[in-house]
Amino acid sequence: MKLAHIATAFLLAVAAFGPAKAQSNDDFLTIQLKDGPVVIQLMPEIAPKHVAQIKELASKGEYDNVAFHRVIDGFMAQTGDVEFGDMENGFDAARAGTGGSSLGDLPAEFSNTPFERGTIGMARSQDPNSANSQFFIMFAEGSFLNGQYTVVGKVVAGMDHVDKIKRGEGGNGEVTDPDRMIKVTVGRN
Repeated sequence: MKLAHIATAFLLAVAAFGPAKAQSNDDFLTIQLKDGPVVIQLMPEIAPKHVAQIKELASKGEYDNVAFHRVIDGFMAQTGDVEFGDMENGFDAARAGTGGSSLGDLPAEFSNTPFERGTIGMARSQDPNSANSQFFIMFAEGSFLNGQYTVVGKVVAGMDHVDKIKRGEGGNGEVTDPDRMIKVTVGRN
C-alpha cells in the first residue's frame, strides 16, 4: 500500500509541476587545469550563440593549452584567446588577450543573470558586439558587470582548482608564465 501512495504522490507532482527537464551532457564544458578538472554548466537558454561558439571551439580542440593571460585576484581569470594564447602553438605574450578565433564576433546576449562567484562571462572590447572566443571566470561577485557582459555559464565543480590559477602582477592582471587550460571538452568528463 505504501508503494501505491508514493506512486500517486509522484504522479500528482508531475501533473502539478511538469516533468523535470534533464540537463544534457552537451550543456557542460570540462576544463582540465594543472590542479584538476573544472566543470561548467553552460546556459544556452540565455546565450545560445555564445554557447554554440564555445562548444564548437572546444570540440575542435581550439581551447587546449590556451593561457590564462589576465588574472586579477579577487576579481576574475580570463582565457580563451585561441589566436595568440595557445602556449603550445604560437603563444605571443605581448598580444595574448587581443585575439579571437577564426569564427566571427557575436552580438551581445545580455541577460538578468548576475555575475557571482563562479559565473562565466564573455570577454569583449568596448564594442558590446565584439565577444568571440575569450571568457572569464569570476573569483567573486561582480555586480558592476551585470547587464554589461554576456553570461554563458557557471562553475558547478572544481572552483577550488580555479582558485589556484596563477595571479597576474601587472597593472591589468597580466600574467608572466601563465597557467593554461590543458584540455577543454564538451560534456562532463
